[in-house]
Amino acid sequence: MNQVVLLHGAIGASDQLLPLSKSLAEKGFKVYCFGFSGHGKQAFNESFSIEQFATELYQFIIEKNLSQPDIFGYSMGAYVAIYLAAQKPKLIGKIATLATKFNWTPEGAIKEAAMLHPETLLQKVPHFAEALQKRHGHQWVELLHKTSAMMKALGDDPLLVEEVFKTLECPVLLGIGDKDAMVSLDETRAVFKLLPKAEMYMLPRTKHPIEGVDVALLSLILNAYFKEK
Repeated sequence: MNQVVLLHGAIGASDQLLPLSKSLAEKGFKVYCFGFSGHGKQAFNESFSIEQFATELYQFIIEKNLSQPDIFGYSMGAYVAIYLAAQKPKLIGKIATLATKFNWTPEGAIKEAAMLHPETLLQKVPHFAEALQKRHGHQWVELLHKTSAMMKALGDDPLLVEEVFKTLECPVLLGIGDKDAMVSLDETRAVFKLLPKAEMYMLPRTKHPIEGVDVALLSLILNAYFKEK
């Protein structure tokens, strides 16, 4: 039975991937929805970083005794998975991404971080702020602050750079929504050209938020990719 681990994005949680988990399970996969520390009412670890999240994913794979599981990572989740695969080349089978930002610059990180001010969200998009409070509990404000700091750190010192992509051993399927305003086709295509074992797909009528993804279509794509020998 194919094993697949689903990874959520920044300021997200594992429950957002339950519809996809159910769809893949119906196709014969053994599915694990993994949640990073500080998200979904889980306690924060001492560190809040891609490196820390990669360590948590590594520990999960070892504790569950998974044998080269495939990984689907949404947004930040795929960044973590690729970083871990570069550190532990034989740990992961295949990686599939969706809506993952790879081109981190100081200016771009500041722009993205500016969208995570709690006060601004409460004033301009209160329904989104309310959803964050419900998903993450009382620590939602701290989560936003820590995520902003992590983005700025990535802008100053990206972990996934050209040499990392060029030497990655595992196959990667890069995905993007055709209406994603956060992740560009150009940056996704640039990574596609660097990876030794890369494929690409695009979801039609799809913006960045995971809630707007056509789960049935995404599940079909992942089923075909992960089960292909």
